[in-house]
Amino acid sequence: MTPATAPAMTWTERGTSTYRRTSIALFLAGFVTFTLVYDVQPLLPEFATDFQVSAATSSLALSVTTAALAIAILCAGAGSEMFGRRGLMFASMCVASLLNIAQAIVPDWQSLLVIRALEGIVLGGVPAVAMAYLAEEIHPKGLGLTMGLYVGGTAFGGMAGRVLSGIIAEYTSWRWSLGIIGAIDLLMTFAFIVLLPPSRNFERQLKFDAGYHLQAWAGHLKHSGLPYVFMIGGLSMGAFVTVYNYAAFRLVGPPYELNQTQLGAIFAVYLFGIVASSTAGAMVDRVGRGPVLITGLAIMLAGIAATLLHPLFWVITGIALVTIGFFVSHSVASGWVGRMAANTKGHAASLYLLAYYTGSSIAGWVGGWFWAVEGWLAVAAFTGLLIAGALAAGLHLARTHPG
Repeated sequence: MTPATAPAMTWTERGTSTYRRTSIALFLAGFVTFTLVYDVQPLLPEFATDFQVSAATSSLALSVTTAALAIAILCAGAGSEMFGRRGLMFASMCVASLLNIAQAIVPDWQSLLVIRALEGIVLGGVPAVAMAYLAEEIHPKGLGLTMGLYVGGTAFGGMAGRVLSGIIAEYTSWRWSLGIIGAIDLLMTFAFIVLLPPSRNFERQLKFDAGYHLQAWAGHLKHSGLPYVFMIGGLSMGAFVTVYNYAAFRLVGPPYELNQTQLGAIFAVYLFGIVASSTAGAMVDRVGRGPVLITGLAIMLAGIAATLLHPLFWVITGIALVTIGFFVSHSVASGWVGRMAANTKGHAASLYLLAYYTGSSIAGWVGGWFWAVEGWLAVAAFTGLLIAGALAAGLHLARTHPG
């Protein structure tokens, strides 16, 4: 069975009320997903102390979630072709929020990891489906901005999850922190379903056809440009998560010795990511994807270099630059997937996010080995090599797929 030719599209035009509702709803989807994934990141030193585990082992609280998310995204991308985009995103966000609340009462480290993995599995119903929904519903001339706003929601969620969890843990405990964030996200989920319009261009598959899905994934992997976009997503995300994971360990130790509130406040540099992703989306519509993508990756490299300087000001500046560069490159790359994929956009999005979260899981964990052996210098070298690889792929795309 070959993928059906898409019918004429009924696009949502930029500037309409439907466009605004869609943008706000997808911003909320990004917010909920990324608060739930990353609220544990500033708590990793707390886990290491509370459960008596190493830095690399404590990072599994994040890595098992993103690893499960990477696998689940493939299934969610295929499942959404049968069950629809809107309902699947809503169900995923509800269950994941409840699981986050359940983490507040786990008795041991193993139970926490199991729930974190389950949360990753159910959250697979959001990212790939959100990207496919936007690519199907929003007019191409407005897609860059809307995708940028969605990525901005992920940035705001990532920041809110990190900042709130650090502040709440400082005054209560990490258990209260995770429970409160789960409750907030549950409320946001109901706002999402009220705002998001039903799909108008979605073509439902009446039954699960393994051959159809395998053919769709294989077609995208044979594409002349998409595998390079997937590579950029995996390498840049791996570097980004590694910097954040081990910056926490660096900054709670000497000579900085920051407390949880101060550490959480540093993650407010995510605000730069929100602005950068929205700006990048608008710039793509004007100057093209290649130049904006390469600029974002170059900013990431500059940020990694800045973190090698000793004063706290330069460390924070470096983290801010890494954040800006990452969200610029991710906003461009994620939007590029929808433009390059002629059909089965959900499958293309799921492959991008498989690479994206696999990079997060593996690099975020492996970075702990570098931290244990040679501290921050080794972490910076490792992440710099990842970004150099992404930059090489970006330069290739800029030459072969301009626009």
